[in-house]
Amino acid sequence: MGVVVGVGCGPRNREGEPHMNDPSRWLITHRHLLPASGDALDLACGSGRNALWLAEQGYQTLGVDRNGTALDELSQEAARRGLSIRTQAVDLENGQPFLERDMFDLIVVAHYLHRPLFPKLVHALRPRGVLVYETFTRAQAARGKPTNPAFLLEPGELVTLVRPLEILASREGDFEGRMIASVIAR
Repeated sequence: MGVVVGVGCGPRNREGEPHMNDPSRWLITHRHLLPASGDALDLACGSGRNALWLAEQGYQTLGVDRNGTALDELSQEAARRGLSIRTQAVDLENGQPFLERDMFDLIVVAHYLHRPLFPKLVHALRPRGVLVYETFTRAQAARGKPTNPAFLLEPGELVTLVRPLEILASREGDFEGRMIASVIAR
């Protein structure tokens, strides 16, 4: 297993908040709830801030996003760090199949919401696998982007979307200056 990265590592802005390229604080602070090793998926990974952290922890990591440029940046950064991360360009909202049963020990999704994916995510977890999910709630619209209700959770919605998984940790509210809901479920 790789070296554990400290919470909130990396560059800071003037307010002392972590840089947007840092891995999710929710993910790092709950490392103890994650499988010790295995196959991990960073879904809608963008430039891969969480995928890079997962690979540093020793997970066999796949980063999936529809943005090929972001995936290229992830591959370049992984190579620079000496990490092995696979990438796959997938348009998650067109129904393109890529998730099969029992594929992953760990699935991470941050700041992305497409409700029809939840049953597929549950299906893709191996027995005792863990889903780490964090995204914006409707209250975020008052603070700026995103504002489209399709991309914002209703109050209490995330814990219902991850059923039938067992909730290991959850939160909802104002965290790190954003209105978000977060869950870790097995």
